[in-house]
Amino acid sequence: MASTDERYLKAFRGRPVEEFDFKEIIYDKKEWVATITLNRPNRYNAYTGTELVEVCEALHDIMVDDNIAVGIITGAGDKAFCTGGDAGTYSTIYPERPHEFYYWWEFYERMLYLIRTCGKPVVARINGVVAGGGNEINLACDISIAADHARFIQPGTRTGSVSAGGATQWLPLTIGDKRTRWMVMVGDEIDAKTALDWGLINEVVPYDKLDEAVAKVCDKLIDKFPDCMRYTKVQCNFWGDMAWTTFQHARDWLSVHYATGEPIEGFGAFLEKRKVDYRAMRKKSAEGGSHSYIYGAPLKSCPKCGAKYLPVEFDFCGKCGAKVE
Repeated sequence: MASTDERYLKAFRGRPVEEFDFKEIIYDKKEWVATITLNRPNRYNAYTGTELVEVCEALHDIMVDDNIAVGIITGAGDKAFCTGGDAGTYSTIYPERPHEFYYWWEFYERMLYLIRTCGKPVVARINGVVAGGGNEINLACDISIAADHARFIQPGTRTGSVSAGGATQWLPLTIGDKRTRWMVMVGDEIDAKTALDWGLINEVVPYDKLDEAVAKVCDKLIDKFPDCMRYTKVQCNFWGDMAWTTFQHARDWLSVHYATGEPIEGFGAFLEKRKVDYRAMRKKSAEGGSHSYIYGAPLKSCPKCGAKYLPVEFDFCGKCGAKVE
């Protein structure tokens, strides 16, 4: 198997890579079509940082391999296409090291960028629930075909996040302003039929007909001139590219926000399978505190050991155990 350096050198020269050592995706190439399968079905195909890196490498290979005319992105199993970033990472790593979200974003943004700039049409084979970043992958793809049991949701405001990684940029262009606000603010899930009516996807079929429908559209896309197809894709992306500029805003804001109370509570509740008491958080701020902190602002100091920046709701020092006022 080629080393990483050799693989990247070949890719840089515009040559496809024959072998990969992917851990979290399945990558298959045959008969002019390359398929990327997000392979974490036990986690509803939520992606990790590792998976994002692997998807980026596969998308780059799709771009440089002249044996490939069409790309497909799908999820393993029949329950989920993709449910965005892994909640465990959001609830553990980013509250402790929020700046690491800034690093993670590079590969998330690159993945969406490569879907849109690989020069070849990319089809979303939607095999189940589509949530958060999963819907943003769907929006980045050129054609979307969904099984009839698929559901679509942007859960940011209920989990302590913001749907600013593609949804707030591209949904207004795809389904209109008011429908966008319903998805990203109200947060109700929509079914496959509604998604089709709104223009979020191109086709709905029974699950057992999904592969047939995807193969049919791929055959049509293969039998087109490659340069004309590439430039048509560039033109279709124009308004989406204009909206792309706000991605960096989201990257920077979320890198700070993930250390605050909202995502800690939101993702924690999701993992613990309990309800979030949103109104209690609102009441906390209304009564003079701040819902941005789990145990109040870090304003207290310990009179015994001198520890500073203790939460105002603490009665005792977390370092030495002394009582604090």
